[in-house]
Amino acid sequence: MKSARHTIAIVGAGAAGIATAASLLRRRPSLDIAIIDAAREHFYQPGWTMVGGGIFEAPVTRRPMASVIPDGVKWIEKNAASFEPEAKRVLLEDGSAVEYDLLIVAPGIRLDWDRIEGLTETLGRNGVTSNYRYDLAPYTWELVQQMKGGRAIFTQPAMPIKCAGAPQKAMYLSCDHWRDAGVLGEIDVQFRNAGAVLFGMQEYVPALMEYVGKYGINLELGSNLVKVDGERRIATFATQAGEEACEFDMLHVVPPQVAPDFIRKSPLAAESGFVDVDEASMRHKHYPDIFGLGDAGSMPNAKTAAAVRKQAPIVAVNVLAVLDGKEPVASYDGYGSCPLTVERGKIVLAEFGYGGKLLPSFPTWLIDGTRPRRLSWLLKADILPWIYWNAMLKGREWLAGPDNVTAQ
Repeated sequence: MKSARHTIAIVGAGAAGIATAASLLRRRPSLDIAIIDAAREHFYQPGWTMVGGGIFEAPVTRRPMASVIPDGVKWIEKNAASFEPEAKRVLLEDGSAVEYDLLIVAPGIRLDWDRIEGLTETLGRNGVTSNYRYDLAPYTWELVQQMKGGRAIFTQPAMPIKCAGAPQKAMYLSCDHWRDAGVLGEIDVQFRNAGAVLFGMQEYVPALMEYVGKYGINLELGSNLVKVDGERRIATFATQAGEEACEFDMLHVVPPQVAPDFIRKSPLAAESGFVDVDEASMRHKHYPDIFGLGDAGSMPNAKTAAAVRKQAPIVAVNVLAVLDGKEPVASYDGYGSCPLTVERGKIVLAEFGYGGKLLPSFPTWLIDGTRPRRLSWLLKADILPWIYWNAMLKGREWLAGPDNVTAQ
């Protein structure tokens, strides 16, 4: 077996993998780090909702992977296939291997489009779209502009999903456009959520319900999309009362989401299928030389880019401590952020951590996250994309550095 060796191996070149590598190198520039990922492009996925709402053009959310791999990191342009943690080895899809002293696992989450019968055959046509894919978000905006009447259905599957507010963002931005175009009253807008609540944090629900009422949205909870007939434009939902078939003119689908297969089937997986890590240190519960973060981690936090922005520096600090023969010294409080875009120009900025604790980044006199605010929109539309490309992926930890490091 052909094998390479590196001090630190990182599986995944998404936001979590790149940000952690950059944070490590900021602290210890001489580190020998390899990132394992065959993807040739890197995406700013939080921008896809804005693409679907006609605010961003899709290309601004995409850059060549080579441009975001930190200088000094070895990029192994292959995908991981399995793990041999006792041998400290990652097996790759081409049969080669990477050995390591310490492993960081951050391959993201898998969108399970095939779980919904008939969906993959009709995505991108017949009025069926999703902002959860780069190539489909522009089709969302195309459909929104074309629609003058009929029924628009927006779906949300059971948790976990990345950015739990994204299904609603797509709907609110669409409704905002239809209102401005004077056609909202001609459209039956439905939000069909497999869950039992509109949003998991009750403090933000009143503001969101105001917009549900303002836009005349029909809210259907406990309604899970299970089948799509694109040619006939019929969506079938599982409800407590049984299956319900609904005609549609536009269907915005959020697919079920699961751990990647090579994680789920590995010795690293928790019962959930995600990487089995301690929720505070993000160190693996059984393999002390392995850490996991981002959407692939088993931590019970919201799976968002904002969560990764906080997690990466914490993992970097803890990895260096372990490399030095110490115990992890920094802890993650579960921080996640979901900027809920309720109309063009206003956002409800949800920020929270473990146990439902509110964790606002700004004083309420500046930004009250429980209310729609224009300043929150400026943060989402202008500031956060710049921070992502120029700070987070470069190891600059503005408002993200570990603030709860214990002394050794």
